[in-house]
Amino acid sequence: MGMGKTGYCYPEAERLIYASSCLLLILLTFSTVVHTDGSQPHTPQCRIQKCTTDFVSLTSHLSASADGFEAEFCKALRAYSACTQRTAKSCRGNLVFHSAVLGISDLMAQRNCSKDGPTSPTHPEAPAPEPCNYHSRHLQQQQQANWLGGGAGGAGGVGSSGVVVRPPNYLFCGLFGDPHLRTFKDHFQTCKVEGAWPLIDNNYLSVQVTNVPVVMGSSATATNKVTIIFKPYQECTDQKVYQGVTDDLPAAFVDGTISGGDGETKSLWVIEKSSGHHVEIHAAYIGVTVIVRQVGRYLTLAARIPEEMAMAYDAETQDLQLCVNGCPTSERIDRDGHLPLPTQQQAGMRHPHSHNHHNNHHSNNNNHNHHSNHPHHQQQYQYQQQHQQLPRPHTQRVVYSLEAAMSKCREHLEMRDIYFHSCVFDLLTTGDANFTTAAYDALRDMKALHPRKERWHIYPQSGAPSACRRGPGPLLWAMVVMSLLWTLRHSAALW
Repeated sequence: MGMGKTGYCYPEAERLIYASSCLLLILLTFSTVVHTDGSQPHTPQCRIQKCTTDFVSLTSHLSASADGFEAEFCKALRAYSACTQRTAKSCRGNLVFHSAVLGISDLMAQRNCSKDGPTSPTHPEAPAPEPCNYHSRHLQQQQQANWLGGGAGGAGGVGSSGVVVRPPNYLFCGLFGDPHLRTFKDHFQTCKVEGAWPLIDNNYLSVQVTNVPVVMGSSATATNKVTIIFKPYQECTDQKVYQGVTDDLPAAFVDGTISGGDGETKSLWVIEKSSGHHVEIHAAYIGVTVIVRQVGRYLTLAARIPEEMAMAYDAETQDLQLCVNGCPTSERIDRDGHLPLPTQQQAGMRHPHSHNHHNNHHSNNNNHNHHSNHPHHQQQYQYQQQHQQLPRPHTQRVVYSLEAAMSKCREHLEMRDIYFHSCVFDLLTTGDANFTTAAYDALRDMKALHPRKERWHIYPQSGAPSACRRGPGPLLWAMVVMSLLWTLRHSAALW
């Protein structure tokens, strides 16, 4: 119930609070289970869970050592009792309800609380949220939804006020290497996308990357420029632009500042983790974190953003977002998740470069039917006009065999997931060992920002080389065998 032992002033108080905490925890947990599996006659009108969460919110801030503790605790118990009486008719036969009634009676007897007397207000006034803190605003919205909706449970935990709070749903997007894209839907793609391309473009944030050729004679590209625009938001921040390029990864926005917002409340700030190599940008007012790194000659990017922010965009004018919709079909190198590994003879020649194809890729793309005056068309045309006469970069290359590339990637990547597979692909394609570190750093950043651990590792599709496949583990096979044995035994018993 939010009380630490340092607040107790005598043993009986500790025993009382511990007992009531256990009782309420059991009631909250059991009410959720009953609501989920429907094993109890729990009608939709029964509001016992709301009564319980209201009581927790009324008592979570109390300290047994404070003056007036007993009076406030008794007020809360009487309010809890009154709430159960109001919902008694609709909760008839509900085990959670009857357990709560008995628990209230026991607690009132232990504390010598009279049944008649003042009660605490049903809805304590919630503290005002911090307007420039996304988490604070989200918490208040959840509390209001619970109070207005009767304290309905769901996925989430009990906050400091005792209200069941659903955490924000975060999305992750990452780009690294040649370049490999992980979308908000955890789709993994490898793309060409030479030039300037938007990763994210919504009402709060725009992230654009510029990719340049890596190997002479090939259209293999990698990122050498990142532009991030944090759009104005109420009184929290003016527009701030961050721009990082190869060999110039600043620890400040383009205007020279390192934060946004007023002096008292930092709603947006830049942190330099490693000079010239690793920068993090935190936008507390929209719950966004962006990590930018330079590895070798190229940049990597990882971003986490609340779903409600990521999906706040105009589908007609902001539809070209690689993090949302992935790469256009004409820009894809992988085939439905299968990333073909080039041979030594194919390395550097895996998708022959053609400016005409690149200039016309949007008109041929069935997934993105853009008009010629689309802003991205203009950006692409300007980029191509500036770069079409430039020679291909001449890089010092090491020719890797498949075995050597896999051995090199195993130095940093233990699991043979798509990050390992991408590392092997990049080594065979470019011969640049820095792409090994880029894949490893991308994996680390994903683990730091991705909200769902069960989705961290993505494995190649069935078309991947056998060296990069993973079969069912021993535990899975054991579960299958046990399931079969149980089925056979159960069937024999029926016969």
